[in-house]
Amino acid sequence: MSAKLNLTLAAGDYEILRPLKEGLVKADGIELNVLTGADSATRHWRFLRNEEYDMAECSGSSYIVAKDRDMPFHALPVFPHRRFRHGFIFTNTAAGITEPKDLIGKKVGVKFYMATATLWLRGILENVYGVPHKSIEWFAELDEDIAFTPPEGLTLHRLPDDKSVETMLAEGELDAVLHPDIIDPIVKKDPRVGRLFPDYKAEEQRYYAETGIFPIMHVLGLKAELVEKHPWVVPNLYKAFDESKNMAMAKMRNPRLVPLAWYQEAWEEQERILGPDPWEYGLTEANRHNLETVVGYSHQQGLISRKIPLDDLFLPVSQGRKRGKFRT
Repeated sequence: MSAKLNLTLAAGDYEILRPLKEGLVKADGIELNVLTGADSATRHWRFLRNEEYDMAECSGSSYIVAKDRDMPFHALPVFPHRRFRHGFIFTNTAAGITEPKDLIGKKVGVKFYMATATLWLRGILENVYGVPHKSIEWFAELDEDIAFTPPEGLTLHRLPDDKSVETMLAEGELDAVLHPDIIDPIVKKDPRVGRLFPDYKAEEQRYYAETGIFPIMHVLGLKAELVEKHPWVVPNLYKAFDESKNMAMAKMRNPRLVPLAWYQEAWEEQERILGPDPWEYGLTEANRHNLETVVGYSHQQGLISRKIPLDDLFLPVSQGRKRGKFRT
């Protein structure tokens, strides 16, 4: 028996990846070592800065920047993480912010400027709610996945190590924060901090009804040298990731698996609003619209120099017309 190719994958510990992680699904000819211990920000930095993994779940925003700069990475059209983001705009309740346009001229913190969540939010604020990203004074807590020089007209401060955007928001040093996670003051129900959209679910559903976008956050990044040396891994990996997702989605239909009283109703609501597979992979029509939107936001915000065509961003996974059994 010929030896399999040993590859390391760093990713989040998601249900849609669990069959792959546990070996229930295998990529033909590949032995995967799946690492799920790093948080997202650390994983992205280690992959894009240090090239530590053969492949990794990677910030979509940072990957787009990497391709614009011809860095040695490729990606599969596999999207392990999506999230609506209207519920991740947090405000100081004394700042007088009751609608999006109240953010104009305000001091707003971010975990780091290039984060995909905040890229989407800046784009939505500008193009849906009329809040130009350059009308805000930005404060970033972390360094970027990829070094970034702010374009002309953008005010971006980097906070010292002893400062946190969450604490600064609660104490009134910042007026608002856009963040990829639910921040501690919200978890602890600190009355000094609230959400721009208290009924964020309704706002997100309205956004989806108008745009058809369930925002893609992360892509599956691969080191260029892996693809150049072993091009056959591309369709094999894609097929395995797609099978893993489909197996997990079928399993998760069982309400006995999840300790939530109204889980079945939540599943049915998602299916009614978002369709049978809101996590679909591949460059489908819906995913192209999704990705072209975020590429446009990246260009609009000065992160990239050109609007990169999707066929340049993602590796082709087709095995030929009517060949193979997965969607491309």
